[in-house]
Amino acid sequence: MTAHTSLLRRAAAELIGTAGLLVVVIGSGIQASELSRDTGVALIANSVASAIGLGLIITLFGPLSGAHLNPVVTLTAWWSRRTGGEGLDAREALVYTVAQTAGAIGGAVLAEAMFGRTPGTFATQVRDGGHLLVGEVVATAGLVLVIQGLGRIGRPKLIPAAVAAYIAAAIWFTSSGSFANPAGTVGRSFSDSFTGIAPESLPGFVAAQLIGGILGLVLAGLLYGSSRPPEPVVVQTLSDTGPVDGVTPTKTAYETIG
Repeated sequence: MTAHTSLLRRAAAELIGTAGLLVVVIGSGIQASELSRDTGVALIANSVASAIGLGLIITLFGPLSGAHLNPVVTLTAWWSRRTGGEGLDAREALVYTVAQTAGAIGGAVLAEAMFGRTPGTFATQVRDGGHLLVGEVVATAGLVLVIQGLGRIGRPKLIPAAVAAYIAAAIWFTSSGSFANPAGTVGRSFSDSFTGIAPESLPGFVAAQLIGGILGLVLAGLLYGSSRPPEPVVVQTLSDTGPVDGVTPTKTAYETIG
């Protein structure tokens, strides 16, 4: 995310990016379930497509908004700002969250329409049980830890590939299927399909995701320390007239888009 991009453009990137993510997740789920009656095969297809799509969307929209695509990620950015690091203020976080939720719903409706289904039909697949909520806590905590960890060790350029790989794995190793995204979860309630979730299951999943986000932040703090950026090191030459050979400024995660 770059401070040189207007909030309106960043919000648009979050809305479009999250809509695109839901189109990929739901669309690939519908396609997979129509092509194969084997749930395992369908899940492989859905997880691979979701991971590839997520990685591409983060790479594309990262230079504009940071490509949060997820209110939990946005809230961790807000918390980083509050604790002295880089991130979003409260107004920006609110705008991001609204844009992500609207985009998720729009993406779900678009995916349904694209496959000739009735748009706006609520999901009927109830996902309840404590074990599923534990799965969501684990999935979301891991996601936040991946993002925060790579940021704090100075390797933010690895985030698109790492997040995509993590989500592909978490779809398989968590009991819940790794929704790990409150906006995405709301959006998926608008699709009565392979990847859908009934509206009555939303409160438990969203609460578990928020708890997981907090847990992920705590783990990142314990493992990697403060999220505050390091103090700049001033290198001075004998003449103080130019840069020292071999010393270059630290590059940010994404190139600035004005």
